[in-house]
This record gives sequence, C-alpha cells and structure tokens, in this order.
Amino acid sequence: MARDRAIGSALVVGAVVGVIVYGFLLFYFPPPIPLDTLKITAFVAIVAVLAILGWIGYVMATTPPPVPLEPEPVPAASSPTPTSETSSSASEKKTGST
Repeated sequence: MARDRAIGSALVVGAVVGVIVYGFLLFYFPPPIPLDTLKITAFVAIVAVLAILGWIGYVMATTPPPVPLEPEPVPAASSPTPTSETSSSASEKKTGST
C-alpha cells in the first residue's frame, strides 16, 4: 500500500513538473522553440494514436475466432414438469402477495 502511494505521488509530481516545463517551452523561450515544441507534441500525439490503432488491428488480425457455442442437449426424462402448486407459489413470489 505504501509503495502504491509513493508511485502515485511520483506520478503527480512528474505531471506537475511536466506541465510547468511545457509551459516554459511554449511561453518563455524565443520564437523557434515554441513552434518546435508544438510540432513535437503533435507528432508524438499522432504516433501514439496510430500505434494504438495498429495494435488493435494486429490483435484483431492474429486472434483466432472464438469457438461457436452449441446448445446443450436437454435430457427428456430427467427434467420434472412443474405442478400447478409450484407454479402458483412462484407467481405469488413474483407479485409479492402471500
């Protein structure tokens, strides 16, 4: 549990530092750096989306189809027929009357 909290705290701190660095790259530095930062950001975002789509396509293409389920045969002699007594008590339970 303590390890999970430490990892979570590190992720939060890393995210905040990343936002601060990204903001400095976009708004603090002279003109060529912000444009390059946006180009790199756009490139990484597009690569990430296309990589996920490619992975989904690969998994769909290489996964064998599932085996079709066949209905189970119903044994004719082993299933008892419900009597009128069990049918009426079942309907009473459904409607809530006693």
